[in-house]
Amino acid sequence: METVVENIRSGAKLTFLLETFGCQMNEYDSELVRSILLQGDFSETSNPESADIVLINTCAVREHAHNRIYGRLQMLGHIKKKRRLTIGVLGCMAQNLKVELLDNNLHVDIIAGPDSYRNLPRLIRDVRDDGQQALSIDLSEFELYDDIYPARVEGVNAWIAIMRGCDNFCTFCVVPYTRGRERSRPPESVVNEARRLVSEGYSQVSLLGQNVNSYEHEGRKFADLIRMVADVPGIRRVRFTSPHPKDFPDELLAVIASHPNACKHVHLPLQAGNDRILKMMRRLHTSEQFIALADHIREVIPNVTLTTDVIVGFPTESREDFMDTVRVMERVGFDSAFIFVYSERKGTVARRRWKDDVSPEEKSYRSVYLNDMQKQVSLRQNTSHIGQTHEILVEGPSKKDDGQWFGRNDGNKMVIFPHTDEEPGDYIDVKIESVSANTMKGKRV
Repeated sequence: METVVENIRSGAKLTFLLETFGCQMNEYDSELVRSILLQGDFSETSNPESADIVLINTCAVREHAHNRIYGRLQMLGHIKKKRRLTIGVLGCMAQNLKVELLDNNLHVDIIAGPDSYRNLPRLIRDVRDDGQQALSIDLSEFELYDDIYPARVEGVNAWIAIMRGCDNFCTFCVVPYTRGRERSRPPESVVNEARRLVSEGYSQVSLLGQNVNSYEHEGRKFADLIRMVADVPGIRRVRFTSPHPKDFPDELLAVIASHPNACKHVHLPLQAGNDRILKMMRRLHTSEQFIALADHIREVIPNVTLTTDVIVGFPTESREDFMDTVRVMERVGFDSAFIFVYSERKGTVARRRWKDDVSPEEKSYRSVYLNDMQKQVSLRQNTSHIGQTHEILVEGPSKKDDGQWFGRNDGNKMVIFPHTDEEPGDYIDVKIESVSANTMKGKRV
């Protein structure tokens, strides 16, 4: 305690630890926060035992992340009882659960929403000076952080947020309430960030937005932006997530099909295959329209990888309604799917209007059923690639075997291969020899 006080008085830099939960947008936001703090004369540490400040960038969309964050706060509370520690909660959960997080039992000092990160240096110093909790949760119609270059972690992929907020208001989702209304960055700002990334050695970028199809700035649409980024010298792969099925433009499909640097992978969230449930979710399309779109995407981009998100156990969803989802997924034949069990989220329309009336046991049954079915479909899709040669962007050692390395192909499928002299960031050709539902294996050509 005395050492910390002496460090503050002597002008030594305060150290921060930044932990991230949730989606890719949270990962990008953490890179913005890191940049803001490093410019604000703080230093970063990876050790919670030596950190003066621990900031948790949070997700309010999934219950699993929600529960992990509460558990983490309890652990940090034990450290705080032993020494001086400033704890901050950032992001969507901070915006959505501000009152609950101010509970003294959670030991939270700072709560900052997604549009308040510029205030963090001041908030931290105010808390350290007077010991009072600090709250900054105002949502902005204009904040884009486009003048801040993210301090990225090491890797072969760089996220670029092209927009913030969302105007879709799906009834199960809190994002419009935690991240505000939709606004798009100027395309020149995005392209300049891509150019700088090339100078740092990146050749793959992933463009982020809650609904990238809605991107628009002074008449330029998302298809224009994809083309502009893909044309940056040194950029070899451009990915994006996520589009919305309700407004998928043909211009975008044409760019993906024709531009060699636009990855042939489309993540197309289904969420449900029953029209009544889709209407309750406010997804603004029917199951038949979704199937027609998936067919159209495959017609325009024959070698496309299609992936999706699905929610099981939405309020009032019967077993028969659920089987409609199964039928749509079998009909489309996704390469992979993220399957989630519905959980109520504070502030959503679904929580206000409908009782969460599908039992935990039934939700679990549906999740297992759908995952098992999807594994069979994924295995069938991957099997079709045996004997083919794929260009792989090398990422690093396999978690299961240091002698094996992994990378991803254009369609974002994971490929494992014996390591020789490859380095992360290299592009190599691998001939596929065997597959599972989740990965493909082969040897370098």
